[in-house]
Amino acid sequence: MNDTKNRYVTVLWEARAKAGREAEMKAFMTAAVTPSRNDPGNIDYEAHEVEGQPGTFIIYERWENRDALDRHLSVPRMQELVPQLLELMEGTIEEGIRLLQPFRPAQ
Repeated sequence: MNDTKNRYVTVLWEARAKAGREAEMKAFMTAAVTPSRNDPGNIDYEAHEVEGQPGTFIIYERWENRDALDRHLSVPRMQELVPQLLELMEGTIEEGIRLLQPFRPAQ
């Protein structure tokens, strides 16, 4: 991941619940949002369900820099959540990760 000129890092993560586990995954993700918002260096952390696609979730998160994101990913809480999340979702966590790099037109 590259830090932007302003040093923040933006992550867009999309995941789909396994059939029949949509409500369980939504509850799981809801419980995980607040602790992540409180991690040092977090700017924004929002969970969404895609309209018209029940069970498809997107988390939009921004971090002050790559170090803050890395610290968030390495906290014991996150290490405990990953196996639980994999039981609820299709595919892998890595498949849904998109790193966004802002750009602006030259002035």
